[in-house]
Amino acid sequence: MSKLPWDQRYAGDHYHFGTAPNAFLAAQKSRLPASGTALAVADGEGRNGVWLAEQGLDVLAVDSSAVGLAKGQRLAARRGVRIAPEQADLAQWAFGHERFDVIAAIFIQFADPELRARLFDGMIAALKPGGLLLLEGYRPEQLAYGTGGPSEQANLYTEALLRDAFAPLEILQLDSYDARIEEGHGHAGLSALIDLVACKPA
Repeated sequence: MSKLPWDQRYAGDHYHFGTAPNAFLAAQKSRLPASGTALAVADGEGRNGVWLAEQGLDVLAVDSSAVGLAKGQRLAARRGVRIAPEQADLAQWAFGHERFDVIAAIFIQFADPELRARLFDGMIAALKPGGLLLLEGYRPEQLAYGTGGPSEQANLYTEALLRDAFAPLEILQLDSYDARIEEGHGHAGLSALIDLVACKPA
């Protein structure tokens, strides 16, 4: 996972995916604990990690792009919260064991099937018992829309894929649907989405 293309994408003052949190993530506000630790996977310019911090969580934002993480820090400062940035190649990063009460993985579809399996296994291991996983991605139908996401079909999600990958967790919600999203220049227009909410058994 090369850092340079993402550094280039995040260059400049604009926020490539906007500064508002992902709509699916924000809709899960009532499920969040009142306090605890959260991991924002591949948090980019910080929009989702900052929102989680605004909900009272201690947030670790991991991303490969130093440019994105720096912009996330500026966004957090403007919003009056703090997030801990960590620059890392997620292909090598150690998720750890039972560290987080919440893990948010929003559009992390840079990952091919081999890396995806590693990331998903890492997230399962890193959740504390009772911890919450919030994941949104694109389905294969997204390729026809061309409104964001990867160009490789292998990187896209289906319900069967997610059920299998997260079998150790209790699936609370798994929805496939089409919706129009507006997230900066990066995600804009009618999109083929899939949402997963899952809990690690206590």
